[in-house]
Amino acid sequence: QELGCSLAAAVAYLRTLDQAGLSVEAACAQMEFRYAATADQFLTIAKLRAARRLWARVAQACGAPSEARAQRQHAVTSPVMMTRRDPWVNMLRTTVATLAAGVGGADAVTVLPFDSAIGLPDDFARRIARNTSTILLEESHLARVIDPAGGSWYVEKLTDDVARAAWAWFQEIERAGGMAAALASGLVRDRLAETWARRGRDLARRKEPITGVSEFPNLAERPVEREPFPEPPSGGLPRVRRDEAYEALRTRADARLAAEGSRPRIFLAALGPAAAHTARASFAANLFQAGGIEAVHEPATVTAETVAEAFAASGASVACLCSSDKLYAQEAAAVAERLKAAGATRVYLAGRPGTQQDEYERAGVDGYVFAGCDAVEVLSSALNTMGVA
Repeated sequence: QELGCSLAAAVAYLRTLDQAGLSVEAACAQMEFRYAATADQFLTIAKLRAARRLWARVAQACGAPSEARAQRQHAVTSPVMMTRRDPWVNMLRTTVATLAAGVGGADAVTVLPFDSAIGLPDDFARRIARNTSTILLEESHLARVIDPAGGSWYVEKLTDDVARAAWAWFQEIERAGGMAAALASGLVRDRLAETWARRGRDLARRKEPITGVSEFPNLAERPVEREPFPEPPSGGLPRVRRDEAYEALRTRADARLAAEGSRPRIFLAALGPAAAHTARASFAANLFQAGGIEAVHEPATVTAETVAEAFAASGASVACLCSSDKLYAQEAAAVAERLKAAGATRVYLAGRPGTQQDEYERAGVDGYVFAGCDAVEVLSSALNTMGVA
């Protein structure tokens, strides 16, 4: 979609310049294409390679001589991938994106500072951003090979697939009357919204993980503070970020911390020895911390006889059972009943319910957390249950 829209916009500019009296060759010389470089390195490489192929075809069809068909590419590290939480990881994201842009053949690369999602970058952030591309050029020698990915079957196939899909979208925009008409009618807006909705579901289910946000969040992290950016111009297509759903959840939990001095908590009721519960306890802690919910795993293991006292001492109002399927079959129902009796407003079970779902739910289990579940929905529901506004 990005490539198709860029082609359609460029064709609109060519028509305008042609009407103003410029030759096709002169009009093409005025063009610079700006593309987003992301941490999905192979897709970024393929996108830039496909873009040059597509523009050469457009320029050829418009009658431009062969020497005027080259595309001038300016890659900018994607603001959509930049996170506000654990922003230091952004340095890794932009490094991979810059590497991909160089390998993909971009003529110029702009590296966004790691704190650009928070506010006005400081001197350190600007220096790191400036040096990222310099180090890749000087130490990784990206400029010494014209097309480092050329000949790789995977990259060549991905380039071809991206080019064909982009060309089909470009043709659809042209059939709709061109870029201006497609924007005015809402065609571009609606198609991008559909794509973002699909991607949002993947983000919510952590199929597209965000390190430091939906995966491995650090609740003890000191926030990075910057002067705010000036208010951006209104209008145009919506601005989105990958971290927006999780950022909203973290903001809710932070407000509780600021108001009451403690975060919303969930008690991890781990059953059996460490070998039985560690994997699921770690998974549950990681998931709930993505919503700013502190996971209390003390004591290390509980039983039906000790869980009520441990739950009361945790200061939590919600609990999550963590263990193996075998121990769940033996103990989960009894422990869930004791948690409910001790005042737990909601009890989760880490894992899929399997054949004993009815038994678990009769005992008081209210929901399940597992790989691929809608983490945003689970976290939002948990915060609602905890009374976090």
